[in-house]
Amino acid sequence: MRVAFDRFEFDSETRELLEDGRPVRIGPKAFQLLQILIERAPRALSKTELLETIWPDTYVDETGVAGLVNELRKALGDSAARPRFIRTVHGFGYSFCATLPSTGTRARAGSVVYRGQEQPLFHGPNVLGRDANADVCVDDTTVSRRHATITLQDGTAFIEDHESKNGTVVDGLKVTESVPLRDGQTVVLGDATLQFRFGSGTSSTVSAVRMRSES
Repeated sequence: MRVAFDRFEFDSETRELLEDGRPVRIGPKAFQLLQILIERAPRALSKTELLETIWPDTYVDETGVAGLVNELRKALGDSAARPRFIRTVHGFGYSFCATLPSTGTRARAGSVVYRGQEQPLFHGPNVLGRDANADVCVDDTTVSRRHATITLQDGTAFIEDHESKNGTVVDGLKVTESVPLRDGQTVVLGDATLQFRFGSGTSSTVSAVRMRSES
């Protein structure tokens, strides 16, 4: 995912945040939080949802999220009193409030097949996970709420794992960084197997099998 806002550029593939072309240094958890907020903008995300996404296997109280928000605000030159980028939703959580480039209706660019059912993927980031609000809901207890993201842009597709509990595997190889996807490749989230398809047309439905991912 690449997106520009105000004088900043965010690139999840190169894991860079640039201000007027100069790198801005933030920690990996703060970077992950910024990506989540941008992907879901302008939706407000609860502190609980953010905690479960950023620290899926570790107990961290709400101050953990607040600390990351403070880190981002300092890096972006933002403030809680007059937010330009990150808005506090009192008693609930946070949302990304900066203006993002308008893309209009998201165009279908691919799909994944899970349990014999085809689910569409669109240009830009597509979050896969057990969360009912995920772009692609994968209803399996071995899948994290926000397990991975498939990003389609300019005729390319990449998948990233969100530090999920049971990992993401593509064609037998564990995903530890952004990995390109090809048409027909097998993607395994936890024990759930999906098949990735490129293109805007409806592809034939195939039966998805379940297998345990390699550690």
